[in-house]
Amino acid sequence: MEFNLHYKQTLCLTSEATEILYGGAAGGGKSHCMRTLAIAYAGFIPNIQIYLFRRKTEDLKKNHLYGKNGFLNILSPLIEKKIVKINESTGKIAFKNGSMIHLCHCQHEKDVYNYQGAEIDILLIDELTHFTDFIYKFLRARCRTAGLVYPANTPDFLPRTLPRIICGSNPGGVGHEFVKSEFIDNKDPLKIYKMDPEEGGMTRQFIPAKLNDNPTMTQSDPNYKHKLLGLGGALARAMLDGDWDAIEGAYFDTFNKDTHIIPRFEIPKDWFKIRGFDWGYSAPFGVLWAAISDGSLINIGGKEISLPRGSLIFYREYYGWTGKPNKGLKMELPEIAKNTMERQGKEKMNRQVADPAIFDESKKNMGMTQAEELAKYGCIYERADNKRVAGWQQIRTRLTGKDGRPLMYITEDCKNLIRTLPIMQYDRTKPEDLDTALEDHLLDVARYIAMSRPITIDIKEALPDPTQDFWENFNPHQVRKGKKNKNYE
Repeated sequence: MEFNLHYKQTLCLTSEATEILYGGAAGGGKSHCMRTLAIAYAGFIPNIQIYLFRRKTEDLKKNHLYGKNGFLNILSPLIEKKIVKINESTGKIAFKNGSMIHLCHCQHEKDVYNYQGAEIDILLIDELTHFTDFIYKFLRARCRTAGLVYPANTPDFLPRTLPRIICGSNPGGVGHEFVKSEFIDNKDPLKIYKMDPEEGGMTRQFIPAKLNDNPTMTQSDPNYKHKLLGLGGALARAMLDGDWDAIEGAYFDTFNKDTHIIPRFEIPKDWFKIRGFDWGYSAPFGVLWAAISDGSLINIGGKEISLPRGSLIFYREYYGWTGKPNKGLKMELPEIAKNTMERQGKEKMNRQVADPAIFDESKKNMGMTQAEELAKYGCIYERADNKRVAGWQQIRTRLTGKDGRPLMYITEDCKNLIRTLPIMQYDRTKPEDLDTALEDHLLDVARYIAMSRPITIDIKEALPDPTQDFWENFNPHQVRKGKKNKNYE
């Protein structure tokens, strides 16, 4: 058989990486690449076991078994010669040399146990973001290879680095967050990374592919691009450009990296500065530092520019996570406080706000609230305004801005705020709120800070004054020598 692949598909087939995410945009040739890879390995290497997954059985058959480019049609010459047999009901494609391609589904997490005894030489997962983190890692753990013999006629373009995992996917879906975190965030496309043992220990690579990388699609359906554009908004950007920050149903749908992310710069000493904190132990904790622009000229990237007066700029973060979404460091408060103050150095804050939960008297430890324990180490906070919907509206309003310019910016140093902000989704049961099941910890901190300096541009009703409960929330630790701390001025 002839294997006709385009450049990006060939990169995927021949890569020495053992854990690959291929694609991003719709029409990049992901499914065809997987079928070609499966047939090539099965045809040349006796007894190899290849598993191809889609979340649902009907999608699996429609996308891979039937149609012009499905297994039934592609393998028809080998089926006629009795080299290959396909059992449509079981989804098994058996080669005369003992190799097998298993067409599998895994709709629910409990379904993974159907494959507990599987020995997978090559794992292919189509639309990885349709699967959960648990399903993927369970199936990855079933990848193991022993005793395979590579015949002398095995072509050089087939890597001997087995087991292998090839995943194809577009942005969006239940697994979007974990796929973006594992394969996209803070990683250079095409570069191969050696993963730690707790990350599976494989060599990981992201091979981006867009519609233009698959000339066959554009030739056979010249209007396919227009159909994707017709989806509109975030979904169009995700499907056409493979934009992992463009999510249909995104809570902050006006966020744009090109507009809202700016290079680091030296914050003027006289700008109003705010530090915010959200505590977490098993879940991540977060600290953000922000400043309010006074409209003066600043040097950013070698250019003198002015950010709109009143703009909120997040310029530093301290995020307590393990590197896995929603997994905290289980760090004690004294260490958090010390690390926070070390990062801040001699910089003076005008205001410090934190989750009101740390002031809860019922959660005292050694006779102190969490806020009092943090204050012992110089990390002093006042209660933040914790109104959720109003806080989210503040962030949205700042992202939209005024006169075509945002009133909120994030410097490149706030990597986890940049990572998590675009993936926030609406709560299905509370449509005005954000889904708290997501990794929203730094967004909570951003909300506290935004509510400490509320704006009312294009808001029908003015938001409550966050200082109205000042005396009720007054913290005596903030008073020194009979004078109010300037944090409250």
